[in-house]
Amino acid sequence: MSGSKGKDIAEGSSRAGENAPDQQNPPPLSRYESQKRRDWNTFGQYLRNQRPPVALSQCNANQVLDFLRYLDQFGKTKVHLQGCVFFGQPEPPGPCTCPLKQAWGSLDALIGRLRAAYEENGGLPETNPFASGAIRVYLREVRDSQAKARGIPYKKKKKKRNPTKANDESSSFHMQ
Repeated sequence: MSGSKGKDIAEGSSRAGENAPDQQNPPPLSRYESQKRRDWNTFGQYLRNQRPPVALSQCNANQVLDFLRYLDQFGKTKVHLQGCVFFGQPEPPGPCTCPLKQAWGSLDALIGRLRAAYEENGGLPETNPFASGAIRVYLREVRDSQAKARGIPYKKKKKKRNPTKANDESSSFHMQ
């Protein structure tokens, strides 16, 4: 799947629109919308390639989990195994044979896009396999295992509290 192929098609269609002024071209998709469409099509293709093929309407969390594991073969993130001498080191000094996997952040973002695409394509929120508890558990396990493998503890970001601003009038008013 070449990114430039889609770009060429999009550029070509906009040039064709210049010659036909009464033809309306839809605005170009945002980067997020393009990625969401690409992810949705990739997932649909994955389901069609299963033996036997799985209809989107029959898809469940197990197929989503299998898809996420399938994607690991295309990953670029080195995840050290517990027996590796570099396990727990954020910047290992040398190479090792540990597997490359999809980064947790990439999987998390992918699930977010697929979750939205499912509902935009007619799926009900109650039956959305991408919103399943099993998917959340899997993503949490991936996040934690990748953090341990690199020796980086994952800390949940604390929400910043806005300090309450003292009202100017009330601060100048003193009770006697």
